[in-house]
Amino acid sequence: MQKLKIAIISAHSCPVGDLGTKDTGGMSVYIRELARELGKAGHAIDIYTRIHDPNDPRMEDLADNVRLIHLKAGREARIQKMDVYFSLPEFTFNLENFWKYNDLKYDIVFTHYWMSALVGKYLWETQRIPYIAMYHTLGAVKNAIGIGEGESELRIASELETVHDCRRIIVATEQEKDDLIRYYDAAPDKIGVVPCGVNMELFSPSDKAATRRQLGLNDEKVLLFVGRIDPLKGIDNLIQSLPLLKEKYKLVVVGGDENSRQEMEGLKSLASGLGILDKVDFCGSVKQEKLPLFYSAADVCVVPSYYESFGLVPLESLACGTPVVATAVGDLSNIIEPGINGCIVADNSPQKLADAITMVLGNNNTESKLTIRASVNRWAWSHIAEKIAAEMKAVLEKQPAAVA
Repeated sequence: MQKLKIAIISAHSCPVGDLGTKDTGGMSVYIRELARELGKAGHAIDIYTRIHDPNDPRMEDLADNVRLIHLKAGREARIQKMDVYFSLPEFTFNLENFWKYNDLKYDIVFTHYWMSALVGKYLWETQRIPYIAMYHTLGAVKNAIGIGEGESELRIASELETVHDCRRIIVATEQEKDDLIRYYDAAPDKIGVVPCGVNMELFSPSDKAATRRQLGLNDEKVLLFVGRIDPLKGIDNLIQSLPLLKEKYKLVVVGGDENSRQEMEGLKSLASGLGILDKVDFCGSVKQEKLPLFYSAADVCVVPSYYESFGLVPLESLACGTPVVATAVGDLSNIIEPGINGCIVADNSPQKLADAITMVLGNNNTESKLTIRASVNRWAWSHIAEKIAAEMKAVLEKQPAAVA
């Protein structure tokens, strides 16, 4: 089987950053887990990101055949996304120098998010190394939803430019494919639909009582939210649904950092105004290795989002045997099977969320943890990596790289 040399570019977000912070979420998990599985299959992967901290190692091994390389681009600190954009020329210059001095050649470049796609576009134009792009979220779609801060015309224009320039686009859902065609006039035959995956080794069921003791939780029903603190996530509606519940509960919110302090304070103020602040625990960001404890301790994981490009959190929860209540965003209508592993709500209104949570908590027909876990076996990362590698090889067969 052909072994590929792959450069993965994630300019604005580090794949080993703290999850649940403003610019570190599902995309970082995707890159890290996909690279790990591709490395297991014998492909050689280098992941390029910018230095976010002076203590970042310039190069480190993440797994077999997988390296993470930090390049200087702007201040060696966490900076705003648009500051990353203005640092892209420095990032690209240092990337080319790193390749030159280390005599590195790649078969293909895989870019993540619109800023990285611009780097891929430059490499295609100057070195004829084909690049495939994955955007994870689309600016035009976020603007159409109209929740939270609007996306810039610069982002939309950059996405439009790279959508038509890249060799292939990878999306996680048919809906995202439709969005690319509708908002960016993308060619349908240029888009490959490959779902995201879940680490079935890391995310597995544990004893609920034991995990609750570790996390200091009591015997009440535990509702769990995992993700960035962002208006698009619909956390305010989840909090407003809590007074409508009849059972004793605790909502555990995992995610957030200093950059989302304002949003966090707004949610705390909302909970306080409803008289339920003592029933909501804001835990901040949590290392991925600790997340299975939270999933296993919970009675239900709630995903009240207005928009998800796919929905990794539900996969992680289900792999731990915990049912999910979610809006019909991303690919969740294909992942969640009502009566088996959770419930899909028509929208994220507080009443609908409360009704669905109540139903799942009281559903005596909900299957066992192992049955819930088995429902996501087909999303194991090993299967997803095979499909991504096949997409890359198909691109190379049509347009061989200029360098071997």
